[in-house]
Amino acid sequence: MAYRIALNFEDGVTRFVEANEGETVLDAAFRQKVNLPMDCSDGVCGTCKCRAESGSFEMGDDYIDEALTEDEAAEGLVLTCQMVAESDCVLSVPVASTACKIAPQAFEATVAAIEPHEDAAVVLELDAEAAPDFLPGQYVNIDVPGSGLARSYSFSSAPGEGRMQFLIKKIPDGVMGTWLSRARTGDVLNVTGPMGSFYLRGDERPLLFLAGGTGLAPFLSMLEVLAHKGSEQRIHLVYGVTRDLDLVLVEALEAYAAKLPGFTFATVVAEDSSTHERKGWVTQHMPGEMLKPGEFDAYLCGPPPMVDAVRSWFSESGIQPASFHYEKFTPNAVLKATA
Repeated sequence: MAYRIALNFEDGVTRFVEANEGETVLDAAFRQKVNLPMDCSDGVCGTCKCRAESGSFEMGDDYIDEALTEDEAAEGLVLTCQMVAESDCVLSVPVASTACKIAPQAFEATVAAIEPHEDAAVVLELDAEAAPDFLPGQYVNIDVPGSGLARSYSFSSAPGEGRMQFLIKKIPDGVMGTWLSRARTGDVLNVTGPMGSFYLRGDERPLLFLAGGTGLAPFLSMLEVLAHKGSEQRIHLVYGVTRDLDLVLVEALEAYAAKLPGFTFATVVAEDSSTHERKGWVTQHMPGEMLKPGEFDAYLCGPPPMVDAVRSWFSESGIQPASFHYEKFTPNAVLKATA
């Protein structure tokens, strides 16, 4: 049996390797030409220390305390030269991918469909023979043909599917939006990724998802993965937009509510003239019964003002999640992820 190990580097580049049963992660990575940091490979130096974000594994006791202390192990740190996976795992590697001579994966994808949603957003579907694996919540850079520029978009589809989907905000005179207005099925795009440290972890605590605008995309990917695994976690999504027209793919959320017994969601519109039943900001519509300090995991994706406002709200309210993962994005810049 082989296990999938996602190696998420400090600069957000992710590379997947397969570890055979009984094989250390370090050996598996080297076998697949991924040069993880190491000096001794004997559990002595601690150079190969990483953080296990999710998954089960065996560390054994063939290493010294100076390489990995009990406190470090309790915090989720591991030595890849000793770690033997017992399930799929995600590891955070505390160096840039360039230090390990790893470049982001590049591939070609073909436009399969373009679905406009009023003047708010577009769903772009791409097919690729060699599409990369990714963690739900991550993004890719897509080169805009003829512009010399790239734009970053989170997957709204789940890993392992033949067709990739992205939710793209329509920006007047925007580079990608202008190209999409004349794009046709069969057009070829150059794509690089996956990247990003904003992705679904494996904890079983209740999940609070907070999405702003097209920041909904990574949560659709996460919900699809949770539906595949038959999750019964308590999951609540608050989806906030500026205008009524900006509420897109609500029918997809309704479908997930039917498939996931623990999933609920609320839509919120900020504009005063809106006729929506819930108006204001996402912080005004979070379910109070979920906000028990240290007892839920929060995920937040949206434009910088929204992300900053939510972070301030958590800090000022004294309600701190057990873990808080967030990603800011701007329409014309590379996504910046923080966890």
